[in-house]
Amino acid sequence: MDRINTIGRRKTAISRIYMSAGSGAISVNGKDYKQYFPTEVLQIILNQPFSTVNGVGGYDVKVNVRGGGVAGQAEATRMAIARALVEMNAEFRPALKKEGFLTRDSRMVERKKPGRKKARRRFQFSKR
Repeated sequence: MDRINTIGRRKTAISRIYMSAGSGAISVNGKDYKQYFPTEVLQIILNQPFSTVNGVGGYDVKVNVRGGGVAGQAEATRMAIARALVEMNAEFRPALKKEGFLTRDSRMVERKKPGRKKARRRFQFSKR
């Protein structure tokens, strides 16, 4: 297989990736992933599917990600990478599924309601 295209979503972030066998270069929106995701935690999240299947440095990944914040973008990219790994080799599926990388986390921010301060927070009650 030459190049695999998958999509991952988390909160309002959508990540499209193009993955192929290679030297381990990961670019996000035209930048190196270490530059785009500066904190080590986000970099670990991005590499979790590879470390689960012992494939660190074996694939080149080009990521287009938009929407949400950096944490949501990192988790959306993790899901897309996990899906691409399963598409490349079906034997990876049980290990990645056990870690929960193939499950769409559908939790979103609750909308603000009228007559409230936030989604659930009410204005302070005054007796007098």
